[in-house]
Amino acid sequence: MKKPLLFFLLSTMLISCGRFNNKDKKEDNEERIVCISKQYSEIIYALNAEENIVAVDVSSSYPPEIKELPTIGYHRALAAEPILSMKPTLILEDNNIGPEHVVDQLKELKIPMKQFGHYESTIAGTDSLITEMGGYFDREKRAKVLTDSLDSQIKLSQEKASQYNEKPKVLIIHFGQANNIYLVMTKNSTAGKLIDWAGGEMAVDGNRGMVQFSPEVVAKSDPDVILLTDFGYDRLGSTESVGTLPGISSTRAFKDGNVYRVEEHDMVYLGPRSGKNIIALQKLIHKDE
Repeated sequence: MKKPLLFFLLSTMLISCGRFNNKDKKEDNEERIVCISKQYSEIIYALNAEENIVAVDVSSSYPPEIKELPTIGYHRALAAEPILSMKPTLILEDNNIGPEHVVDQLKELKIPMKQFGHYESTIAGTDSLITEMGGYFDREKRAKVLTDSLDSQIKLSQEKASQYNEKPKVLIIHFGQANNIYLVMTKNSTAGKLIDWAGGEMAVDGNRGMVQFSPEVVAKSDPDVILLTDFGYDRLGSTESVGTLPGISSTRAFKDGNVYRVEEHDMVYLGPRSGKNIIALQKLIHKDE
């Protein structure tokens, strides 16, 4: 690494990037973990193992208290400087970070980086991830409580799903912060699995997990229910304003008032609360009491 770049990177270590300009409250901790994975972040907090987490990526938004931590940027558009400013002794990441040259910079500085096992996006895979992380953080008993609870909630949700006679078509719209565009989630996504398990049907198919939002996609989907993830919904400000998106006002879902706000973190990965999230989705798309 060239000396000017090294000097620049090191000089930024006095600067922190905070979601709410938070100051570093863990200056004296021996271990300083920066977690760049919203799935890892939620599991760590569920394990009660967050003591040494000093910063997270901006997409790590659950549980609510995680917002008290400084953030180091969007996981796919990182810069080395905010990460280095947190003086990390360990970086946790799930192989979904970038850009590549920033990852290379971090490796050149020999900051330890760890990934947990790459399990399938299934309930069994989620159980395995929680169990592995519980072992790493010496929280095996807590991990067992979490996996037992997840499995129990999944069983309950499947019992409810078997009672439904119809499968409402669900359109899920997500605002992509990296590209500044609205996207539509497809059957080939984690959200697609959740909707299927909730006794619904995703309105859009596709080889990829998301496709770009367009009036044509909306018209073809003909949804019974529309779900907007939090950031995109909040940009519009109200359910009525959702109708200003191209093609939405003519849908059955909008005309019937079946438009709802959902949290992004509940739709894009599986975690300890996924069983509860499926039950919550059932109440929305089937209008359960």
